[in-house]
Amino acid sequence: MQLALFDFDHTITVCDTYSRFLRRVATPEQRAQGWWRVGPWVLAYRLKLISAQRVRRRVTAQVFTGRHAGEVSQMARDYAREHLPGMVRPEMLEQIQWHKAQGHTVAVVSGSLDLYLQHWCEQLGLQMICNRLEVQDSRFTGRYAEGDCGARKVTLIRQRFDLGTYQRIHAYGDSSEDKAMLALAHERWYRGKCLT
Repeated sequence: MQLALFDFDHTITVCDTYSRFLRRVATPEQRAQGWWRVGPWVLAYRLKLISAQRVRRRVTAQVFTGRHAGEVSQMARDYAREHLPGMVRPEMLEQIQWHKAQGHTVAVVSGSLDLYLQHWCEQLGLQMICNRLEVQDSRFTGRYAEGDCGARKVTLIRQRFDLGTYQRIHAYGDSSEDKAMLALAHERWYRGKCLT
């Protein structure tokens, strides 16, 4: 029995799907206010002054607070169907299919949202560990249901899978958020290069 763990953005995909999804679902008013409310945070992240988790929390709150869950969920389904396939790296899709053909358990482990990732993962028969938005009275609160999973990938992987039962673990990632996940694996791929 073997396990393959894949980060999503910039590993399976050629770009950051989360920011593109946010731009699609943000209201015109949110987009107009975006630079003033979020721009400095994005700049600080690009200058490596703050973490990806802090930016995600800020932007998530800005875009989703008070939004109707059903309306946004429909947009997410459309995004998964119409846009995600064009962002996926063909070689990574082949790698996922190879693992599945070998009978391996395959999971996407991502700081992105389940709103759109669940549809993509279901189509491919993949397991998923990712961020979920908190909902109260059919509206998003702007917070993650169980906190940002980006920094807790290893903890969540260990909760989901009994790692001792797997003869071999494969992991694929591209960022510092993925390094602890890669350390769990026998075969590690970082930015397309095998480290073992």
